[in-house]
Amino acid sequence: MPRIRINQPALPGERWRRTVAFVVASAALGAPCAVDAQILRSPIPIPLPTLPPLSTPLGLEPSLRDSVQAVSPQRLETLRIERLRDLVRAHADVLELDPHGAAIVRNEIIALLPSPAGLAQAAQLGFSIGRRSVLVDDQELVVLVAPPKLGTRAALKEMRRADPAGSYDFNHVYVATGIVERAVRAAAPASDTGRASPGSSRVGLIDAGIDAGHPVFAGVMIHRWGCANAIVPSAHGTAVASLLAGRGGDFRGAVPGADIYGADVYCGAPAGGAVDAIVGAMAWMLRERVPVVNVSLVGPPNGVLGQVVQLLLTRGAIVVAAVGNDGPAAPPAYPASYPGVIAVTAVDAKRRLLLEAGRALHVDLAAPGADMLAAALPDGFAAVRGTSFAAPLVAGLLARELRSPDALAARAAIEHLEAAARAPAGSASALRYGKGVVGEALPVPVPGESDGRNPAPRSF
Repeated sequence: MPRIRINQPALPGERWRRTVAFVVASAALGAPCAVDAQILRSPIPIPLPTLPPLSTPLGLEPSLRDSVQAVSPQRLETLRIERLRDLVRAHADVLELDPHGAAIVRNEIIALLPSPAGLAQAAQLGFSIGRRSVLVDDQELVVLVAPPKLGTRAALKEMRRADPAGSYDFNHVYVATGIVERAVRAAAPASDTGRASPGSSRVGLIDAGIDAGHPVFAGVMIHRWGCANAIVPSAHGTAVASLLAGRGGDFRGAVPGADIYGADVYCGAPAGGAVDAIVGAMAWMLRERVPVVNVSLVGPPNGVLGQVVQLLLTRGAIVVAAVGNDGPAAPPAYPASYPGVIAVTAVDAKRRLLLEAGRALHVDLAAPGADMLAAALPDGFAAVRGTSFAAPLVAGLLARELRSPDALAARAAIEHLEAAARAPAGSASALRYGKGVVGEALPVPVPGESDGRNPAPRSF
C-alpha cells in the first residue's frame, strides 16, 4: 500500500458551502488505500466552487487521436473564450470575468503582505477579511471580501489606490491542461514495491487529487495537502502523478519511486483552483523543501501568484509548468510565462508539436504529450493527450538530480537537461520547441499506435 501524509487546510467558509450544486463524477471516486494521516497545519484554506471543466482540448468529445485534426488556432481560441463565458454565466453568483476576460472569484481580492494601514483602509471601505494565513517567514496572505455594492473590479482599484505599496490582485481561477481517454490497458503490478533509501528523489505536484491506491504507486510515499483532509482522486491528477513517479510492469515515470508531494487545489471540482489555493500549495512545498514543483495548470498573469513563484525560485526550487492546450492564438499561459519557470510544450510520437499546444512568453523544452499511456482510474492505463502530460516528464528528469532546493544545483540540472535536448530541424520551428525535445524514451506508447521509433510495450 502507498503511504500517505495529509496536510489539512482550514475548512472553506459558509459562503462556499452554498455555491454551485453541480455533481462531479470524480468526487464520487473513493481512494481504495489505507491512510496514515499525520495532520499538519496548512496556511491557506481552499474555497473552491464546483465548476465544469474549462480546458478539455477543443471542447470535443471524440477519441483523442481524432479530436484535434484540421482545427485552426483561431477556432481553438474561440472555443476557449466560449467555454469561459459559458462557465461564468452558469455560476454568476460566485464567478465573473476580469477586464481581460479571465475568470475570477466574485467580490474577492487577495493581498500579499498588506500593511496595517492598508487593512485599516479596507475596513473603512467596507471590506471584511475572509481568510488570512501565514505563508513562510511571516509573510501573510489575506483574502478580502468586498462589499457587494462596490463590485470586484472597483474593489481592486480602491485597494490599490488606498495602499499603493501593497500587492493586491483578483482571485483568479486556473484550469488543468490535458485529457485522459478511456482505459486502453490493464494495470500491471509494480515490479519493485520497496521503499527507496533515505535521501531519494522528491517531486511536487500542484494539480487535482491522486488515487494512491493505483498499482503504479505501490511503495510510493505520497504527501498530501488540501481539501480539508478529504481525499478526492481525479483522473488528471492520477495520470500526471504516474508520469512523475509511477512504476509497474513495463510502466515507469520519469523518476520512478520518488516521494510525491501532491497538493490538490481542485478538491473534486474539474476546474482549476483559485490563486489563494495555489499560493498555499506553493508555500507548503517551500516549507517541505521540495526541490522541483510541477504545475499543470494555466491561467492569466496574477501579481500575487507571480511573487510567490519568484519566492520559490529564489529559494532554489525549480518550477516546471505546462503551456496549456488552447492553441497558439490564445494569450500566453501562466505560471509558465513567469521568468525563471521552465515552460514545457508537447509533441506527439513523431516529434510534431501538438496542434492544441498553447504558448508562453518563452518556451524552454518540449516533451512527449500524446500517443502515450498514463495511469487511469481505477487501476488501468489510458491514452493521454495535452501539455499537462509533457510537463511531469521534464519535472521528473530534473528531480533525478536534486534532493533539496539549491539554486546552483538547480541551474546545473537545467543546463544538463537542456544540453541533452534534441533540437528539431529548421531554425524557425526550433523556437517553438525551446531548447528541443527531451524524455522521448520515457512514455509507454498506446498499443497498436507505435510508429516504429518507440516500440510498445517495452521495459525500462
